[in-house]
Amino acid sequence: MNRERFLDKLRGVVYGTAFGDALGAPVERMTHEGILDFYGGPVTTVQVKWFKADLPAVDRLNRMRGYGIVTDDTLMTLSLMNVYCAVRRHIDAFDMATEFVKEIGYRPRYVPEFDRQALILERLFYPEKHIFNRHALANCDPREGGMGNMVNCGAAMYIAPVGVVNPGRPRAAYNEAIDFAAGHQLSYGLEAAGVLAAAVAAAFTNGATLDTVLDAALSVAKDGTRNAIAALLETAENLRQQREEKALVVHRLHEALLPYSPVGENFNRCEQRAGLPTANYTPSRLFAIEELPIALAYLSLWRDDPLQAIVDGVNSGRDADSIGVMAGVIAGALHGSGIFAPSEISAIDQKSRLSLDACCDRFGEAALEIIANDRREAAAFAAAVQDL
Repeated sequence: MNRERFLDKLRGVVYGTAFGDALGAPVERMTHEGILDFYGGPVTTVQVKWFKADLPAVDRLNRMRGYGIVTDDTLMTLSLMNVYCAVRRHIDAFDMATEFVKEIGYRPRYVPEFDRQALILERLFYPEKHIFNRHALANCDPREGGMGNMVNCGAAMYIAPVGVVNPGRPRAAYNEAIDFAAGHQLSYGLEAAGVLAAAVAAAFTNGATLDTVLDAALSVAKDGTRNAIAALLETAENLRQQREEKALVVHRLHEALLPYSPVGENFNRCEQRAGLPTANYTPSRLFAIEELPIALAYLSLWRDDPLQAIVDGVNSGRDADSIGVMAGVIAGALHGSGIFAPSEISAIDQKSRLSLDACCDRFGEAALEIIANDRREAAAFAAAVQDL
């Protein structure tokens, strides 16, 4: 293993998380057309104003975004890195119920959207609060923590560190992500977490290319998740010569995703729909979260320009920050930290009061220790069975 190359890829994953998150947060839930109208063009830097910034505090849930502020995607990714730093081994749902619950529910830290010290739990969306409800309050079997939850992208958005500690082993990363995130998600939300972890692990292979990463993702993906990824990658391939026609690309990708989407066109919830029967976000082997297939499609469209893939994914709208995170972690794992402008990472560090490099250093030590143990176990296994 080339230690410096490994650590640079790790840094790329963390930078990709924060950059995709901070770039997408100000435009989350906007349409592609809405972004262009409000900003006069696509957003290309984290140094932009949130489209809700001038609304009354109650209408923006007492939060603020923009100019480098990260959301729960980044905070939960850093929390998962802290879990590995604490246990120094591979993880499962029991670690979700212990160390991860401690991270989100008992250890205050600066929450950028609130501009104050708070528990991450206070910031989380309801499906992520489910982690605390199930493990700390309901005292469930940790492996059943995801039961009863809304199915969403919440586990996939923070799962990338699992791929980092399984370099070159996408199926091992998939299995570990499933074992861990079963304490949070189920159905196609859980499946997406496994597939994203596998993609990151594949990107840590010597000689990895986007094609080998996409092949690894498809090799582990099942049911609606696999079908959605395959459909969007095929659509992206057919659109390669038209990738500069941004609105056309967004329309075609969403059209291709529609058969697998539980959300459809009703992306935003509203008071008028409360209590109405809906298929949205229900467990099904036929569905897929939309963020991962969209992110992979943009990476395929812009395989020669991974930063543009992240930017275009974010500007496609809807769950823009999570799309940015998923494209960002894969791009960072493949190409390393150098694809991200230092000024952008510095702006995030300063505004969100993070020290991403220090976080990477701590996690890197733990990851290398876990990998070294895996190599020793592999050698012991080979020695034990060589004469059988």
